[in-house]
Amino acid sequence: MTLQDKSASSAEDYWNLLKPRVMSLVVFTGIVGLLLAPGSIHPLIGLAAILCIAVGSGAAGAINMWYERDIDALMDRTKDRPLPQGRLQPGEALGFGVILALGSVLVMYTLVNFWAAFYLALAILFYVFVYTIFLKRRTPQNIVIGGAAGALPPVIGWAAVMNGTSLLPWILFGIIFLWTPPHFWALAIYRPEDYKRANVPMLPIVGGIESTKNQILLYTLALVLLSFLPIYLGNFSWIYGGISLGLGLVFIGGALKVKYSSMPSDSLRLFFYSIAYLFLLFTAMLVDRIIL
Repeated sequence: MTLQDKSASSAEDYWNLLKPRVMSLVVFTGIVGLLLAPGSIHPLIGLAAILCIAVGSGAAGAINMWYERDIDALMDRTKDRPLPQGRLQPGEALGFGVILALGSVLVMYTLVNFWAAFYLALAILFYVFVYTIFLKRRTPQNIVIGGAAGALPPVIGWAAVMNGTSLLPWILFGIIFLWTPPHFWALAIYRPEDYKRANVPMLPIVGGIESTKNQILLYTLALVLLSFLPIYLGNFSWIYGGISLGLGLVFIGGALKVKYSSMPSDSLRLFFYSIAYLFLLFTAMLVDRIIL
């Protein structure tokens, strides 16, 4: 391997530390929160806010990988990450994550405003200390409670514009919060052996597959009901209402199929659909606001 190849590999490893696939959804929901806010923001300041959300999300992911490198090595889904493979040293990952975390919050505070920086710091700290360190290895409710960290980006985006929050961004927070358990539990049903091998008490391992399927359906129903609340409050029109109804019915249908199916592939399909659901639901909010 040449020095150039080694440098390229190292750059890719650092990029993978940021969990770019997770970051993309975090950034998108943050953008939606920013664009839905009724105030105005300079485009460059708005761009700075979105970059800070992205970097803060990546920083939390890097610290998470540093802390979980032992269990990542035991799971098929994560064993090829940079730390289990020895392509990066633990200290490098931790230092990288901490520097990015501090930098993202400091830049958000300096260039945007206090409340955006506050909620960004809260999201990072909650993900690292509450979810990663305290909850994940201790309770099957790790995903439920820990989901609060991933639900904060719309609030951060809104606060970047308004220097505060109101009811709508917290409804968006609630939508992501309720979306998180069926999203991750669907994957856990598909690959329970990974979590069992790593001794992570995910709900399918602790409570059983059938109980998890019931919980997926209950959370999906609650999610779909909450998605209609902005229509009742007058935030969106029939455009968003029609799209959210269609997306929600498909989600409920997928959850019902998982409940009564013995095929793990149905859980995997629900996992992938849940990603599309959240992306399309938040896109519908923007479309509704642009048209009307």
